[in-house]
Amino acid sequence: MPAGLVISAPASGVGKTTLTLALARAWRNRGLNVRCFKSGPDYIDPAFHAAATGRASVNIDSWAMDRATIAHLVGRGTDADIVLAEGSMGLFDGVAARGVSGTGATADIAEMLGWPVVLVIDPSGQAQTAAAIAAGMRDYRLGVRLAGVVLNRVASPRHEDLVRRALNDVGIAVFGALPRHAEISLPKRHLGLVQAEEQAEIGKLIDEAARFVSEHVDLDAVLRSAAAWSVQPAANGLNVTPPGQRIALARDAAFSFVYPHMLEAWRAAGAEISTFSPLADEAPDASADVCWLPGGYPELHAGKIAANARFRSGLRAFAETRPVHGECGGYMVLGTALTDADGISHEMTGLLGLETSFAKRRMHLGYRLAAIAAPMPGHQVGARLRGHEFHYSTIVAQPDTPLAVVHDATGAVIAETGSWRGHATGTFFHLIAEDR
Repeated sequence: MPAGLVISAPASGVGKTTLTLALARAWRNRGLNVRCFKSGPDYIDPAFHAAATGRASVNIDSWAMDRATIAHLVGRGTDADIVLAEGSMGLFDGVAARGVSGTGATADIAEMLGWPVVLVIDPSGQAQTAAAIAAGMRDYRLGVRLAGVVLNRVASPRHEDLVRRALNDVGIAVFGALPRHAEISLPKRHLGLVQAEEQAEIGKLIDEAARFVSEHVDLDAVLRSAAAWSVQPAANGLNVTPPGQRIALARDAAFSFVYPHMLEAWRAAGAEISTFSPLADEAPDASADVCWLPGGYPELHAGKIAANARFRSGLRAFAETRPVHGECGGYMVLGTALTDADGISHEMTGLLGLETSFAKRRMHLGYRLAAIAAPMPGHQVGARLRGHEFHYSTIVAQPDTPLAVVHDATGAVIAETGSWRGHATGTFFHLIAEDR
């Protein structure tokens, strides 16, 4: 029977991802079968999990998914020895209004699955106060059990001793303390970590993180703190309709933000997926019946996309007779123009009238609930789609017919409605699930 743990923290940027990757690789090196999940909507971390464990990772999200969907996804971990769910933001951080099965907080997943929490704490600039924070988090919500803490970025042996003593006084186990170690820092950019597939040395970095954590953390004690569990088989699988029978999927460094569970659900429903690279000037497979452009970083490659005539003409020809859908960055590429951070405007494919700009960055971040007002691949009018939006572009023009009425997690209507024209549709949010 597998054992489960949640890796969380009081806030973002404390070291959850690094610890998760290090524990996963260290236990894998010991011969254990390790599986990871990501709590919340971050679509970058699962690829790091896969690099550390050699096994696919998916997102589980209490705001967007019901319990049956979460149970179905987590059920893949029943053949593992240890399962780690990496949290997002702080342990209890979610949205103000409850979604399908929770607020999106990591604590929802910990309570739902009955997995204890290993808390990563950065005590920089404090000492005993770190124990007060840990104790407050331990007692904040009944049903969420704290297994212990790992201290990160400890300044000195004296600093470590002060924090350890304080935690011991409040009855909280310390599994280890990590000194500052720049060699295991993961590079970042404006949407989070630089993607795993873009880092040629990611395996070496994870190996170094595993070695470092193994020296400073009691891996056996952490493993013993995990809770044995068995998932009850879900009555239903994922509630996902593929956008078509044969899907041409854009896939490269500019188009990579698509949730792994969505692709798996499409395949499980019998769809075939063929990938193509717009950056390599490839057109979508002419035998496909739908084309899907995920989000990613088109703003970093806008000049190349604009110059790739075969891709642009091939996509336009495809859209004359068959549906083409873009999410976020993919939506921007379906538009007429994208202005990069230097203020240079690049011509896009022109299937939609959307114009976006990164010259004046503005962050758009949060869950989205969309009521579809026009058909889009895989979904009919009236469908209620749950997703997540995260980008820094500004809408210069969005002249086409709105695709949906879109609300944020508080119920407020937002301007990022998506749009459609002919066979082309696009949204700023990344689809996570459809309401049953």
